[in-house]
Amino acid sequence: MRLLMLGGTEFVGRAVTEAALERDWEVTVFHRGHHTPPPGVRALTGDRTGGARGLAALADHAGDWDVVVDTWSGVPTAVRDAARLLADRTSHYTYVSSRSVYAYPAPAGLDEDGPLVSGASPGEEGDVPYDRAKRGGELAALDAFGDRALLARAGLIIGPGENIGRLPWWLTRIARGGPVIAPGPRTTQLQYVDARDLASWILDAAAAGLHGPYNAVSRPGHTTMGELLDACVRVTGSGAELRWTDPETLLAAGVEPWIGLPIWLPEGELYDTLYRGGHARAESAGLRCRPVAETVADTWTWLCERGGTAPQRPDRPTVGLDPRLEEELLAR
Repeated sequence: MRLLMLGGTEFVGRAVTEAALERDWEVTVFHRGHHTPPPGVRALTGDRTGGARGLAALADHAGDWDVVVDTWSGVPTAVRDAARLLADRTSHYTYVSSRSVYAYPAPAGLDEDGPLVSGASPGEEGDVPYDRAKRGGELAALDAFGDRALLARAGLIIGPGENIGRLPWWLTRIARGGPVIAPGPRTTQLQYVDARDLASWILDAAAAGLHGPYNAVSRPGHTTMGELLDACVRVTGSGAELRWTDPETLLAAGVEPWIGLPIWLPEGELYDTLYRGGHARAESAGLRCRPVAETVADTWTWLCERGGTAPQRPDRPTVGLDPRLEEELLAR
């Protein structure tokens, strides 16, 4: 198979690229040149925000592809322009989207037929909200490829290579040892996907010609907050003491869910939206999610290989609990 990866040097894009190389696929990576792509690929450089000029290297490259995978999360025009350029040169287009495209709040169990955000357009420019940017990207892919377009709607994505900081923050904090504020209850169910499992499923689905939307996430409760953090304690060997704290106490103290304590969400509309989504269609199409202990262990190994510091996307906020606030909570 011949894969064109739009991106391919960080996190999900890199996971897709590496998975394709492991299958002995012929891989071309089109990227901005900010990071070195994996060895063994053909690299093309350009900036998709630059319109036709930014896509020149792609337009001038001779040859076609069987599969394109696109992880773009900015203005939808970048997806529109690339998809139009590639529509006659590629058999299949996978756009890595997000479950954020569903109208908020999304009820528990919502499947791919649920209502979507309104007002999104493939031609939106400027400061586009994330949900509309992703939906606009979907519309752009569908406009150019129709039933040759696969929309992989992921939720929380973790695993080696994470450049958002959620699981790396927990690992780094727990590695320091001592008492650690843990958001209760420990039985809180989580729904997510390891980037490597997402990548493997995307390649299988694209090769099979699947199209349309799929919620590319685990079943709700694939793991719990307790299992996740216990795994962090084990792999770091720090002997950290998890101090389970009820949501009411955390919220009253000003702890921001998702940002202040990454991954954590108290019960409510946002929790149902992100952690209780329908997953059956992707599971039936072959999505398999590895145990959380494996994801945590491999992420810790990767983090240690980097000297303990994870990369950080400049367009995403830094996550983690303020040490002073943690001290106040621990002192209560």
